Amino acid sequence: MNTIKLAIIEDDTLVQESLKEFFEAQPNVEFLQVAPSVEDFLKTFDAFEKLPEVLLLDINLLGMSGIDGIPLIMEQLPKLDIIMLTTFEDNDSIFKALCAGACSYLSKKTPLKKILEAVEVVYDGGSYMSPSIARKIVNHYAPQRTKLKVLTKRQQDIVCGIVDGKSYKMIADDLCVSLDTVRSHIKNIYKALEINSKAELIRKSYDNEI
Repeated sequence: MNTIKLAIIEDDTLVQESLKEFFEAQPNVEFLQVAPSVEDFLKTFDAFEKLPEVLLLDINLLGMSGIDGIPLIMEQLPKLDIIMLTTFEDNDSIFKALCAGACSYLSKKTPLKKILEAVEVVYDGGSYMSPSIARKIVNHYAPQRTKLKVLTKRQQDIVCGIVDGKSYKMIADDLCVSLDTVRSHIKNIYKALEINSKAELIRKSYDNEI
C-alpha cells in the first residue's frame, strides 16, 4: 500500500497537536511536518528527504495568509494537492482559495475521520468539500435555486438598485413609480427574504444568496 506523504500549515497549537497525533497513527499516512506559517513551510520543506503530496492549509495564519501563499507553494511544489482546512466559510474565501489552486475546501468543524477521507480522496485524484461548502458552490452556480426567484421582476429591479447604491428616490425615478411604491416593495422584499435591513440585503446579494 502506498503511503500518503502529508504536511500541515497551521498556527494554532491545539489544532497542530490534534492533527499531528491523529495522522501519525494512520497506517496509510506518512506525516512529514507541521509548519506554523507559509513562510516557515517554504523555508523548511526542502530540508526533508521526502516531499509532501498533500497539504492541509489554514487561511488565517501569522504572516502571509494561506490563500496568498498558495501560488508560492505551488511554484515550489507543482504536484502538491492543497486542501484548505479553515474556519472561514464565506463565498469570497472559498472561491479565492479554489481559484488560487486549492483542490478541496474543508471546515475545521469537520471530524478527523472525514479529514482523513478527504486526504485519501485527494491523493487518489479527486476533490473533497465539506457539505456546507459544497452547498455554497452549488448555490453560486445554480442561482435559479436561490430566493431571488421568490421576488417579482419589479422587486428584483429594486434589489439591483439598492445594491448599486441608489437612493429610494433614484430607484423610484428609474422605475417611474412613486417613492411610497418603492417603500412598499422593499417591505415585501424584506418579508420574502426574511431579513430586516438594507445591509442584510446587500450582504445576501454579495454572497449570491439572492
